[in-house]
Amino acid sequence: MNSTIKSMPVWKWALLLLASFILSFLMYGISQAVFDYTPDGWAEWPVATALAAAMLALYALFVKWIEKHPAGDIPLKRCVVDSAGGLCIGVLYFAVLVLIMWLFGIYHFEGFGTDRPLGIVSAFFMFLMVGAGEEIIFRGVLFRWIDEKFGFAWALAVSSLLFGLIHIFQPGASWWSSLAIAVEAGLLLGAAYKYSGTLWLPIGIHWAWNFTQGNIFGFAVSGGDAGTSLIQAKTSGPEILSGGAFGAEASLLAMLLGLALSIWFIVKVVRKSQS
Repeated sequence: MNSTIKSMPVWKWALLLLASFILSFLMYGISQAVFDYTPDGWAEWPVATALAAAMLALYALFVKWIEKHPAGDIPLKRCVVDSAGGLCIGVLYFAVLVLIMWLFGIYHFEGFGTDRPLGIVSAFFMFLMVGAGEEIIFRGVLFRWIDEKFGFAWALAVSSLLFGLIHIFQPGASWWSSLAIAVEAGLLLGAAYKYSGTLWLPIGIHWAWNFTQGNIFGFAVSGGDAGTSLIQAKTSGPEILSGGAFGAEASLLAMLLGLALSIWFIVKVVRKSQS
């Protein structure tokens, strides 16, 4: 807990939070613009990785400059273990979700293979950049500042709702899809961040979440076309179960599965705080 944030007058806390939020949003927007102008192919891999590293380095500078202390939530010694754990959680989440959809007759497998294997590799690194940028904004800045001032429950509620709301601007989005994102992903990522104490775990989850649903199982990612995928499939049935054009994230099944995983993390957070 950062006693500096805790002891700030509310007006100063609000101004500095807003400044941090805007700066991190601008940083992410610039990174996306740089990646969009990167030539397709091999160059995308190092560029996306470098942009993710640069955003994390700038985040550390933001914390040092604005909060006057080192960033404690990006320890290098936890990078590999926590990121790998997050990747596993993200992959398993969508593997279980697809299995449930298949059992309900919603997800229909049509074959393996792609004519653009390099596109899948590029997407893998691109979603690293996306995961790093969005987790800095919503967990490293928004969640942490609210948590340290007003507590875990407020931080989880506000960061989750805003994370869902920002997705309303995606193609094919609706109020339902934004609510689903808030419940299944916002709660999960916030609770995972609080439990681990590092950004690495939610970055790993977010990274694998997008890549697995889009480039492994062939869904749209928050309404956007993720490009080529390893598995060719189609969905059928009511949109409340399939997710429709927005992708599996707008499925009631995804919401319930994500909520269950979120509750598991929240229980672990509460138990950890009581021990």
